[in-house]
Amino acid sequence: MGRFSIFTSMVAMLISFSFTAHATTAEQDLWAGLKQTYFGDREIRDNADDLLVLEAPTRAEDAAIVPISVKSLQPQTADRYIKNIHIIIDKNPMPYSANFHLSPALGEVDIATRVRIDQYTDMRAIAEMNDGSLHMVSRFVKASGGCSAPAGKDMEAAMARLGKMQIRMREANIGETTQAQVVVSHPNNSGLQFDQKTRGYIPPHYVKEMVIEFAGENLITLEAGISISEDPSVRFNFTPQKHGVLKAVVSDSKEMTYSLDKQI
Repeated sequence: MGRFSIFTSMVAMLISFSFTAHATTAEQDLWAGLKQTYFGDREIRDNADDLLVLEAPTRAEDAAIVPISVKSLQPQTADRYIKNIHIIIDKNPMPYSANFHLSPALGEVDIATRVRIDQYTDMRAIAEMNDGSLHMVSRFVKASGGCSAPAGKDMEAAMARLGKMQIRMREANIGETTQAQVVVSHPNNSGLQFDQKTRGYIPPHYVKEMVIEFAGENLITLEAGISISEDPSVRFNFTPQKHGVLKAVVSDSKEMTYSLDKQI
């Protein structure tokens, strides 16, 4: 290899290293600002892989519908339990994407939903324990354009089904862990989607809260925003200790409310 080739290779390596270092620093600065905004000076334990598992695709097939799940490696007990899971998507227009308020009555934490990703970004799940401590795991997700992507359904058809709900689950046995999923038909418009017919932006209209309870006791309350995908869904595990009614109530940004219940 000639001197010029060696020099060119060295310059390319230096440029690549400089770009990577700059990008890493920028992302660290972004997270530092978000952390201060949402959690102030509270300490957050990073790399909490002994407590939480965050699953998300490394490269999403559809940036508007990215499946994610969060699972705790410790059971929910009355003495020690996760009371909140905060989902932060650093580079989304609304980074604070979801807050799952959780009850020890769940027995275990194994929840899943679907989110929008605006650009290549770090995604974080932060568990807040009942003692107030914060524990974080993160994943880097390659996806872009999800927050402004047009709805997967025709808007008129989507509005015709607005608020239709399903509770999907197999027959539950008392005292045994069962999986359930609550789904609501809703366009969950972010306010960033462009309407080709009107040549204007579709106004935001999204689910902001989903409350799930069993036998009158709260299991999960989801606070959400524009980062949740259309037709919001929450999949979770719980262990019914008696017969009762599993109920879900959904409220959106236009103060519309939808509900559904299922006898167990």
